[in-house]
Amino acid sequence: MIKINLLGAPKPKRGGKRVATTTITDMTGMGGGGGGEGPNPLFIILGLAVLALAAVAFLHYQATSKSDQLQTAINHEEQENRRLAAVKAKYDQEQRVRDNYERRVQVIDNLRASQTGGPVNLLTMIGDTVNNTDAVWLNTMQDKGPTIDLEGTALSSNAVANLIKNLQKTGYFKSVEMTDTAQDPASKDLQEFIFKLTCEKQKS
Repeated sequence: MIKINLLGAPKPKRGGKRVATTTITDMTGMGGGGGGEGPNPLFIILGLAVLALAAVAFLHYQATSKSDQLQTAINHEEQENRRLAAVKAKYDQEQRVRDNYERRVQVIDNLRASQTGGPVNLLTMIGDTVNNTDAVWLNTMQDKGPTIDLEGTALSSNAVANLIKNLQKTGYFKSVEMTDTAQDPASKDLQEFIFKLTCEKQKS
């Protein structure tokens, strides 16, 4: 009888060597060494985190540096503004002193131009009184016999009050009254007052 081996493998003979068979399962372990594992995802995440922190630190450094430069520039400008303000204040003060001096010099000229009569010592007395009173100057004077009308400008109402007191102390006048006072609309930089005084002479 003839026997056919359908498995395709010869039937081992008794006492002979067994032929090793290889299964598909065994071949999976024979990879030839080419199927190694890829990079660890944890290392990739840590690397990206380090790069992100470095970028944030760099941007923060740039922002801080620009902020420091801007603050330095601001401090320099503020210091320069304070210096210029001090220079301007000194200039304004000197200008006011100069203007006050010129106005005091003009007092005598104005009194002489507006005087219609009277003793010279009265003119001198009024000029000296005005010069001894701060922040006030006269524009016109009219001698009306028993009274003298004065019109001038002052930097404050206190300056007018001081002028009235100084005129009363001279002994030339029986009374000194303020008939009108108003703020000068033409003055924009300084607060100036226009005043009018009526001085009643002492009876001789």
